[in-house]
Amino acid sequence: MGSTVSIAVGLAMTVIVFLFLPEYSERLSGEFGPLLWYLLGATVLSIVSALAFVGELRRLPWRRSANSALALGLLSTVAWYWLRWRSQ
Repeated sequence: MGSTVSIAVGLAMTVIVFLFLPEYSERLSGEFGPLLWYLLGATVLSIVSALAFVGELRRLPWRRSANSALALGLLSTVAWYWLRWRSQ
């Protein structure tokens, strides 16, 4: 959970820096779209991992579903990056 939250916060701060650099907007315009997608993915993964963490701590009945969703999210993220890396 800590890693996904820190990645999401780092990406959010990068978006804020991009917004405060209007003089470089033309140079950064190609990177802004992918940055927003990565921020969205990291935020969703952070929320799922936080739910799984709380479910485990409180031993809630849906904790296995949250852990499965987290595992699926992590595996799909790794597979997406791996496939993207292999195609380059």
